[in-house]
Amino acid sequence: MAIKDILVHLDNLAATDIRLELAINYARKHDANLRGLYLATSTFFEPRNSLEQSNYDRVETMFREKSGAAGIAAEWIRPGRSSSGVNIMDIMTTHAYYTDMVIVGQPNFKPPNLNIQPELPEKLVLLCGRPVLVVPYAGTFETAGDRIMIAWRAGRESVRSVNDAMPCIEKSHVVSVIEVSEEAIPSESNDHIIHVRDFIARHNIHARTEQVFAGDFTVGDTILNLACEKTVDLLVMGAYVHSRRGTLTLSPVANHILRHLTMPVLMSH
Repeated sequence: MAIKDILVHLDNLAATDIRLELAINYARKHDANLRGLYLATSTFFEPRNSLEQSNYDRVETMFREKSGAAGIAAEWIRPGRSSSGVNIMDIMTTHAYYTDMVIVGQPNFKPPNLNIQPELPEKLVLLCGRPVLVVPYAGTFETAGDRIMIAWRAGRESVRSVNDAMPCIEKSHVVSVIEVSEEAIPSESNDHIIHVRDFIARHNIHARTEQVFAGDFTVGDTILNLACEKTVDLLVMGAYVHSRRGTLTLSPVANHILRHLTMPVLMSH
């Protein structure tokens, strides 16, 4: 399915400018509508003091000016008073239901930011049913999607992530598929990764494949190291989960990736 609507979450930190630029680039690349959402912390999710009002106005103005200059279809979302008593996570998740891709920022635990919950990316990935593009809080990412690496692990989550990312993969210049294991990989056990390569090839895309033994490193560190070595600008991976006392949480690998990102990651669950 094509990407025709993108939802970007904006906040009051400097990194929101970079996130907006990336969102605009994606909207332009996919000829998609872009919707901007800034959630304040007052009772009715509208600014409640002069500083918060100033931040809200600044971000809205930036969104309107930059999207207008880019010549893309864009909409600024104003959650109504019916949102009273509903937390930020629920509002984000509800808006995410009706879009093709959600773009959010990687949490930066300092300085504190009341307009973004630290668990926002994780919870969105688990709850919204849409691909979530998480943008690091440091760096610039104008080319995100030109060089894609798919972190593959045979299973529903990886299948979903490749399917969700296919519109991006089709526009990429370089695609690689890597499978990282904590145990040595027998040479004959490459059926899954070959099937992925062949599936992508049927979309007229050549993908390089590689199976990697993590050795003394964690799987998460190995994935990030490979992404840096390959100068990847977009990582695609499935978000596997664990169930702890009836609560779903991201797997240690997915959590590690989210905490140590150096390039955007597109996650699907």
